[in-house]
Amino acid sequence: MSKYDIIVLGSGPGGYVTAIRASQLGFKTAIVEKESLGGVCLNWGCIPTKALLKSAEVFDYLKHAEDYGLSLENPDKDFSKVIKRSRDVAAGMSKGVQFLMKKNKIDVIEGFGKLKSGKKIAVTDKDDKTKEYQADNIIVATGARSRELPNLKQDGKKVIGYREAMSLEKQPKSMIVVGSGAIGVEFAHFYNAMGTEVTVVEFLPNVVPLEDEEISKQFERSLKKAGIKVMTNSSVESVDTSGKKVKAKVKTKKGEENLEADIVLSAVGIKTNIENIGLEDLKIKTDKDKIVVDDFYKTNVDGIYAIGDVVHGPALAHVASAEGILCVEKIKGMDVEPLDYGNIPGCTYATPEIASVGMTEKQAKEAGYELKVGKFPFSASGKAKAAGKSEGFVKVIFDAKYGEWLGCHMIGAGVTDMIAEAVLGRKLETTGHEVLKAVHPHPTMSEAVMEAVAAAYDEVIHI
Repeated sequence: MSKYDIIVLGSGPGGYVTAIRASQLGFKTAIVEKESLGGVCLNWGCIPTKALLKSAEVFDYLKHAEDYGLSLENPDKDFSKVIKRSRDVAAGMSKGVQFLMKKNKIDVIEGFGKLKSGKKIAVTDKDDKTKEYQADNIIVATGARSRELPNLKQDGKKVIGYREAMSLEKQPKSMIVVGSGAIGVEFAHFYNAMGTEVTVVEFLPNVVPLEDEEISKQFERSLKKAGIKVMTNSSVESVDTSGKKVKAKVKTKKGEENLEADIVLSAVGIKTNIENIGLEDLKIKTDKDKIVVDDFYKTNVDGIYAIGDVVHGPALAHVASAEGILCVEKIKGMDVEPLDYGNIPGCTYATPEIASVGMTEKQAKEAGYELKVGKFPFSASGKAKAAGKSEGFVKVIFDAKYGEWLGCHMIGAGVTDMIAEAVLGRKLETTGHEVLKAVHPHPTMSEAVMEAVAAAYDEVIHI
């Protein structure tokens, strides 16, 4: 039987990053993967969706070439080639992970892994042959998949999840997107930009409901301006897939409404992949579809750890990576501190983009803080105006007493690349006055952060 210091179960951005850090720390490491290296994120999530969204952005530029003094007759798209480019990008990234595994001398074990007693994993390969492996430490990083609602069963053809949404052979003429979190609105934006008639149905009062309310309201206006129908405070009660089109019964505040579309995309959250991996046999504790762990990701069973979507916390790739690194560094005996889940950035890659970190204004008020709030619109930004991307704003929230940076919320072009300033600033306990005195380059979109802080402290120059 092959023996390792660490075996990682699952090779998504949590798993493969964990394996690499383990190898760097001198552990003999193996990783178990049942499908493709890189997991959902690289193959069916973060990366290929961004490739689709880039195609949508370029297509939008072509359609508005005249706004930039350029002429272009009848720009069009080849939907199948757009999809192919996305799949090629994903395949290339997966090959990159294969290279990283070889470079770091990590053994890749292909097959479905199941935990066994005695710190073992039984891996069943595609030929149905099973082999056992042993390790001093096993880290579960099996991730999650699209969640199914009882009244919205996915058939993979007319009612689909994110996986099918990025590999359709034919572009639908109409689509209903159920759920307006990051996955839902990113696909809504992509298909709308390609020319599909899109309706978004959201159960809660606001789209992108985890965001600051002002961001949500601005984003809803942007969706509607782009021609997307938005239905909030609404729920899909049932779908009928027997005909040529899908018929959906939607319950709204005003009563029931019947919608019809070629495809319904269910984007109502995720379900963790914790079934049939041996948790029950080893009596590993779970709670509400998540594995219970301590601050350094140890389960109640010695030598078994869990990170990423399968544990409590934001189901984000960068969170899974950070958890995995922290987990193996703790196993190594390094002096590490628990992850600060209050300083995790969230990003949505629709148009306009959304990025945020820390408390919303409502959360800060409910926590009892006296606030200084500043906003700076991109309509007053020279760089944004020059780029033809003046939609949106930056909003900052500070504690009035000590100047603590409580939250930062952005909506606009390229803001997902700007949010790291707020994450780093909050990590270093930067005050509003320190941000103001840090000279920001001109003309850039990032100036809006400094200007928003200036607005909070009544020192704003450009509005």
